[in-house]
Amino acid sequence: MKRGRLLLLAVLPLVAAAVYFFAPGPSGADKAAGHPGARQDAEHPDAEGLAAPGKKELAQQIVASAENSTLDWRGAYSYIEDIGDGQGYTAGLIGFCTGTHDLLVLVEHYTKDHPGNPLARYLPALREVDGTDSHEGLDPGFPAAWREEASVPAFRAAQDAERDRVYFDPAIRRAKIDGLGTLGQFIYYDAMVMHGPGTSATGFYGLRTRAMAQADTPAEGGSEKAYLDIFLDVRRAAMKSENAHRDTTRIDTAQREFLYDGNLDLRTPLEWKVYGETYKVP
Repeated sequence: MKRGRLLLLAVLPLVAAAVYFFAPGPSGADKAAGHPGARQDAEHPDAEGLAAPGKKELAQQIVASAENSTLDWRGAYSYIEDIGDGQGYTAGLIGFCTGTHDLLVLVEHYTKDHPGNPLARYLPALREVDGTDSHEGLDPGFPAAWREEASVPAFRAAQDAERDRVYFDPAIRRAKIDGLGTLGQFIYYDAMVMHGPGTSATGFYGLRTRAMAQADTPAEGGSEKAYLDIFLDVRRAAMKSENAHRDTTRIDTAQREFLYDGNLDLRTPLEWKVYGETYKVP
């Protein structure tokens, strides 16, 4: 048996337990698709989950509160700074980094469709510094070029598309396969944003593998709340092991609070704290 933490949540009435045990199981199609079937549909009436327009907007706001200390996530398109985390420049909507390949891919894709843009001339340097924290070939002009291009609607759209392709869409797909509702999808997405879609001990897939070794996912017949609690434990430990991520309030006073409140559908109104600041979405 995999362990599951005892959550401080109200115990469901015995009638509800009886309904669960005698309810029809998932169909063959549900099992083949890796979905948890009728039980999960009842728990999460919003079938679109985090991909629903309103929920997707909410997800960007919660991430922006942790990444940029604001709910105005659209104001981050022009952001660029070296935050001293060993990943070079961090820039844009979702914190693309010159040292982690995703910024390079973004500029390559954008330049393919928009040759001659101000960032194109930095592609050779971006390829050279990829995987390092070096600014060689990027200073002093690259930050200014980024900010300039961030005023162009096509570049903002390119950032949106790359965010969805690399982080948002894969997180939702994996969460649905694991039988997770809207909150679980967001927890996966936020982890994907911070840790990247890697398989290392601190990459998203590495975190998921460790969590699944300790608790069954809902798709495996486990408790959604218990599994997410374990996943947050694993992620918190990973953050504590990295100097740049040692503040874990995005888990402690945001995601964990949503979970312990039983808000598996990430319903609004919503209130949370990150770095001691309070944020509210009505």
